[in-house]
Amino acid sequence: MIGEIKLEQILDNYTVDNGIVQVAANLAEGALTLRWSNGEAMNGLYAEARYGFEQLRTTNYSKHIINTASVQLIKDGFGQGVRWTFQHEEQGRPVLLQHIRMYEELPFIFAELEVECESEWETNELTPLAAYLNDGTVLEFGGDAGANEEIRALFVPFDNDKWVRYASHAIPCSVQSYEVTAIYRTTSRNGFVLGSVAHDIWKTGLVVEGTFAGAVGRLRVFAGVADLQTRDTVPHGSIRGKSITSPMIFIGAYADYRDGLEAYGKANATLFPALPWSGGVPMGWNSWSAVMGKLDYDVYTHTSDFFSQQLQHNGFADDQGSLYVNFDAHWNALTEKELNEAVRRVKANGQKPGIYYTPFAFWGSDPFTPVEGTEGAILYRDILIKDHAGNPLPKLDGAYAIDPTHPAAQSRIQRMLASFVEKGFEYVKLDFLTHGSMEGIFHDESVRTGIQAYNKGMAYICEVLSPERIGRPFLINLSIAPLFPHGYAHSRRVSCDAFGTINDTEYMLNAVTYGWWINDNLYRFNDPDHVVLYKSANQRPTSEHEGRSRLNSAVIAGTSFLLGDDYRMGEASRRAKEWMTNKDVMMLIRRGESFRPVEGNSGTKSEDLFMLRGEEGIFVAAFNFDVERESVKLASLERMGIDSAKEIIVRDIWNGHVCRLAAGSKEHRIELSPAESKLLLYANI
Repeated sequence: MIGEIKLEQILDNYTVDNGIVQVAANLAEGALTLRWSNGEAMNGLYAEARYGFEQLRTTNYSKHIINTASVQLIKDGFGQGVRWTFQHEEQGRPVLLQHIRMYEELPFIFAELEVECESEWETNELTPLAAYLNDGTVLEFGGDAGANEEIRALFVPFDNDKWVRYASHAIPCSVQSYEVTAIYRTTSRNGFVLGSVAHDIWKTGLVVEGTFAGAVGRLRVFAGVADLQTRDTVPHGSIRGKSITSPMIFIGAYADYRDGLEAYGKANATLFPALPWSGGVPMGWNSWSAVMGKLDYDVYTHTSDFFSQQLQHNGFADDQGSLYVNFDAHWNALTEKELNEAVRRVKANGQKPGIYYTPFAFWGSDPFTPVEGTEGAILYRDILIKDHAGNPLPKLDGAYAIDPTHPAAQSRIQRMLASFVEKGFEYVKLDFLTHGSMEGIFHDESVRTGIQAYNKGMAYICEVLSPERIGRPFLINLSIAPLFPHGYAHSRRVSCDAFGTINDTEYMLNAVTYGWWINDNLYRFNDPDHVVLYKSANQRPTSEHEGRSRLNSAVIAGTSFLLGDDYRMGEASRRAKEWMTNKDVMMLIRRGESFRPVEGNSGTKSEDLFMLRGEEGIFVAAFNFDVERESVKLASLERMGIDSAKEIIVRDIWNGHVCRLAAGSKEHRIELSPAESKLLLYANI
């Protein structure tokens, strides 16, 4: 017994039990079994390592031991616990070490695989957790889960490029997720969450497969994924040394998988906190959706004046100076004089100016183009990520990938960011960052993987823009970027580009449906992208219901909140003045909290009901994504976590209208016009 954790060996089973989860190491077979107090279990777990042309597997080794010297008391940000090692030996083969961390009163463990060899070796694939069965299931669901309940596996994308969507797939299926997945029953919500909590070296893939409904036959968590979803065209880089270690993997079981995903997000934040932000919720405007490539001095300064005269003294934004007016791409079409005057105008209006940059992307067509500021001594070809033949990687999104480890690339970044600081900007939107995480050959020979390179580049950006260095806060927002590594920005877009139509609203909310837990864990704010109330430059005008639904979708996302209309248009101006001065809605935005989905069985689509528990009661957002037909939602009070034993007051946040639900009510009938949404507050009397 160590603290509240019990260690015991009976015959060939060595067990470690914290009262919530028990890990059993089978010393005869070399496999692990995990069992939770609510009845959940994971069976037949082993680890693998790619060793040359061989695949080493713990269960194929002949000797399995628990070295008592490996059992250590640990105390860190998760509390008090133990770390112990399941060791596997085979003559003529590397030693396989499964390191397990467990903590008192926590329903999750951490597991990692270390492979030790007498001489240096290298690999680009380690599998710290796997279980394959052709018959039966490797997962057992506990609680009140019914035998016929649908099981879903969650797909989490590596980044937010190319309008990728999150998805929950019903088993039978084969799903490969990135960095994290959840496997859960849709009615009881009982399920498992697995994911990497180390993002310094590897890209992690998670494979969930089942041939028959109700049975997960195969599970694999592996380090070294590199494919179309990670935007890679060469294999994952190889790590070299006598000892090579996988990322640490979070493994938890929960009565509600949503709690599990939030716990996973908090675990990542405990190990690598989000970039600190002491200011208020960022609010304001971004130029891209309003005018795209037609950005000029007039629209930028007109917007600043519009905010100053119509919104910021009428309830929009807060009193912490968090109102931003931001340039997006094509800001360099302004003259130096116009740029300086635009910044002066924004500051005179009591706002903060923002700017745009793509540090890891070269948009030229000729790699032999000289790098700006080097007087021709450095060509772009010199600073691009190369393949193994020495050629630049193929373009992604029309741009070549710049090597974040190259000193000339870092100098290029430093010059640009320093110029932003000097001009008085206080916000930067960094775009197309996945380029910096692509696998290849890097200038820094100690960097062998794309994630290592990305960490180095992003850490450099944070250093250049650190408040300690520049003497003031500088908000860093990520646009197209990997979900992990985190900790290098204050906000990140949850999706790819989203504008103003109901289809845009549904697309963005797909990311909130399955990625709400990112907010205030990995990043202080989710960013729901351009909040277009009327019309973006590339789309038709929206109806009032569409526009308000797009606004409501942003309200519930977390949330960095940047509008995206051209207010020289009368209708755009009218909607902003009317909607963005609603005090109750503004208060909800300023909470900076993401709503969680009520359900999680929408496949590749968005759920249409979201909720947030507050001191006032339970806030609920309801959406109709059909632009042509009305919708009636019979919202279950129980599923929304609302106590129906007492009478309930339901208040519409937008217009203050109130209705009552009698004690004992089971559901609330929510009627929605085409493309309409509602923000409601449920409170017991």
